[in-house]
Amino acid sequence: MFCKAFRVRASTAIKGSERKKLRGDVAAAFPSLSPERLVELIPNKDELNVVKIYTHKGEAGTVYTNSRNPILFEIEKALYPTDLLPAFSTWPPVLQKLAGGADLMLPGVVVPSSGFPQVERGTLCAVTLLGNRAPVAVAAAAMSTTEMLAAGMKGKGFVVLHTYMDHLWEYGDKSCPPTLAPLVADPAEKENAENEEEVEGKKPGNSFSTDTPQHVNIGDLSLKEQNSCPVVMGKEELNENRAAETAEDGSTGAQQDAEDSRTPQEQMDALFNQCFFHALKCKVKKSDLPLLTSTFLRSHMFSCCPAGQQLDIKKSSYKKFSKFLQSMQHQKILQVKELTKGVESIVEVDWKHPDIKAFAVPEGFSSASAAQDSKSEDREQIYRAPEIIPLYGVSAKMVPLFQDSGHRKGSILSSSEVRNIIINYVKTNELVDETNKNFVKVNAILCDCLLDKSEQDEISHLKWDDLLSRCLERLQPLHQVTFFGQEPIVRKGNIEPIDITTAQRSSNKKVTIIKNLELYGLDPQCVANILQQKVQASTTITPVPGAKDRVQVQIQGNQVHHLAKMLLEEYQLPRKYIQGLEKAAKLGRKK
Repeated sequence: MFCKAFRVRASTAIKGSERKKLRGDVAAAFPSLSPERLVELIPNKDELNVVKIYTHKGEAGTVYTNSRNPILFEIEKALYPTDLLPAFSTWPPVLQKLAGGADLMLPGVVVPSSGFPQVERGTLCAVTLLGNRAPVAVAAAAMSTTEMLAAGMKGKGFVVLHTYMDHLWEYGDKSCPPTLAPLVADPAEKENAENEEEVEGKKPGNSFSTDTPQHVNIGDLSLKEQNSCPVVMGKEELNENRAAETAEDGSTGAQQDAEDSRTPQEQMDALFNQCFFHALKCKVKKSDLPLLTSTFLRSHMFSCCPAGQQLDIKKSSYKKFSKFLQSMQHQKILQVKELTKGVESIVEVDWKHPDIKAFAVPEGFSSASAAQDSKSEDREQIYRAPEIIPLYGVSAKMVPLFQDSGHRKGSILSSSEVRNIIINYVKTNELVDETNKNFVKVNAILCDCLLDKSEQDEISHLKWDDLLSRCLERLQPLHQVTFFGQEPIVRKGNIEPIDITTAQRSSNKKVTIIKNLELYGLDPQCVANILQQKVQASTTITPVPGAKDRVQVQIQGNQVHHLAKMLLEEYQLPRKYIQGLEKAAKLGRKK
């Protein structure tokens, strides 16, 4: 949060009443804090200041300082102290990456023999370095203690908010953390530290030792004891890195190093989680629900993807977007229902869920641009018509004709595959008429499969076109729909076209009714909003009579002409999938 410079917009001395209120807020947030420690943290007479800031991500925050040294900071009405928190230890060399903006991954957390403190997801925690219980970072737990252990200590453990050596630390007097010995000597931790250093090929040593200065070398980095104060050697290089990071768009170099340690699958999972929470927090509104899952992925999550990266569900551990949403549903973040057969929609979102509230918009995105992106006009521009392919299933009656090619009842084929199988069958059985190659001789199998009983005694030859068309008519109709960025969906029957009708209402008023928009990945609410803006007429969403979990868009007046232009030209849907365009009102001459 403070890995890059923040902007101060105001700094004022705290009033007596505000000091009392602040002390009450801290006591309420941290009930285990003793009155003596509370007075020590917020003294009665020392000068306290309230500093209003904007972080480099554009977040508004408040910092409370004592003699210019930050003691508390507040983001989104949540107080974050630099002490008073359950502590987790990490290796000293990790400090450089944390100061550079990286989050703390679980492989970098030292597991003490006494066990971890019991925390829940979102709990504020302190990060200490091995051998010194003085906090060097404040972070929010990305998962509970139970989840950390169940995950085998893999993945992101803590979202770092503030660290020693960051810009908030530089705002103060730049004092160093004190050297505080562990409350209980843990020989297992020392043994683990030595083993870790041996595996990495480094010399074992205890940082923060008051007897003999020790060094841990990682490239040009070394941790050294100077006047009982641990400092990072090569801080100029760290500042240079920060300057380079400010000039670049995207994640910091330290974050990239941390991400590089993960597998590509883990990185894609993390990217999907980031775009998911970003979309819910900044783009989806309660009025948008129910929202098609395809629309959510295409119009919301894709636009939240950082520049230079691309969401690909096949490269994640979920493999299918529906499974990713099931995982979010298990965490009670949202609820997904199949309102139309084969078409799922997000029907409910828990906006107060800790994961949504704790999510911070990545750098490069602003709330204003996110709100602008969520407008219906933008959704309209990035809509991509689904790819629809007619398919055919082998029925029981047609099995004799297809079994030689290795297909059985229920096999799914495209029209080109059916054509090739029929041609190969005719040539293999030498059924082409010698006198006229445009005709095919009908054998017993073709007779049983393709001819009606009244035709079996009369027809001995069929033209090629007639043969193929009869074959397709007797196969079970299916169709495959592929929405952009999603797995193909195969459904029975032919796809229903978008149905446009007009009806008469009271007072001789006409209305236009549109059905089956969901089958083509179109959000009925989004279409209604766009139509309302274009024709300046009221729209409503109503259930389809006689159909369960289906909705239709109703708009005042005969708007078939505007609908045709939008569906054919803007959404680029094929005309064969739209029914009722002939009902457009005829344009008469103006008198």
